[in-house]
Amino acid sequence: MKLSDFDYELPEELIAQTPIEPRDMSRLMILHRKTKTIEHRIFRQIIDYLRPNDLLVLNNTRVIPARLFAKKNESVIEVFLLRKINESLWECMVKPGKKVKPGDELFFDDFMAICIEKTQQGTRILKFNVTDEKILSKGNTPLPPYIHSKVSLDRYQTVYAKVDGAVAAPTAGLHFTEELINQIKNLGINIAEITLHVGIGTFRPVKTQDITQHKIHAETYHIPPQTVDLIKYTKQMKARVIAVGTTVVRALEQYAIDGNTDGETSLYIYPPFEFKLIDAMVTNFHLPKSTLLMLVSAFAGHDFTMQAYREAIKERYRFYSFGDAMLIL
Repeated sequence: MKLSDFDYELPEELIAQTPIEPRDMSRLMILHRKTKTIEHRIFRQIIDYLRPNDLLVLNNTRVIPARLFAKKNESVIEVFLLRKINESLWECMVKPGKKVKPGDELFFDDFMAICIEKTQQGTRILKFNVTDEKILSKGNTPLPPYIHSKVSLDRYQTVYAKVDGAVAAPTAGLHFTEELINQIKNLGINIAEITLHVGIGTFRPVKTQDITQHKIHAETYHIPPQTVDLIKYTKQMKARVIAVGTTVVRALEQYAIDGNTDGETSLYIYPPFEFKLIDAMVTNFHLPKSTLLMLVSAFAGHDFTMQAYREAIKERYRFYSFGDAMLIL
């Protein structure tokens, strides 16, 4: 398949700039893969589609305040923390990149960093002279570039976020409230967690027309033993493993391939792909030509996915991180 097969035109006013309140009042499009039919609901009505012994798998990663601003001479440099390497080193994106070379010093309010290296991917390795706690105390919410409103870091987290490390939210989970999660548990539906720290690689544009030539950056993940046990139990009960978000899909399908519950995944899912573990998924509406849209197309079918996106645009759904959701069954 070509990159152009995953393109669509989205009116700018459908890019959600603020989250819906309460969280579970966003819209929910239901995609039935077998019958190729579509329903339109509200997110809290997801409970109507869940059955006892189903397993809902959540990503409990927590977004860090990864966006900082530094000065170099008279220039303001945006520093976006991507990945902690060791005690003092971070891999970062810097803007404007041409102003930051190895050996350059960047000054924040009351600490500084030295650029140690420029990587092949164009990122920078920065050596800081203070602790992570100090660095992050100066950080801002790392909202995607298409969001122009100010949103607090708390609202850019899922209600079950626990483990610091993501530079973007696993947005499919933003629709859940604590009350809705309790309702789901009370229906006899199991809930398990994994951790996959969302990195910037997920959002890097695909630049090759031949989609198979694209490479995804690795992201670290952890699947706890109790989650593995619940997955096995769910399969034994002939119930469904339902992934909340593309990050959960990638972690679980990586585990299905190699049996590793800890490590890094650069699993790139595009049509055709044989899913070994997940039976249904919750996801938001993704950018054109993105690896996330390719993953959804691999699961729901390319033509059905693109049909659903056309319908979402016609029905004025809200798109992207703070937008509405779909449940693919």
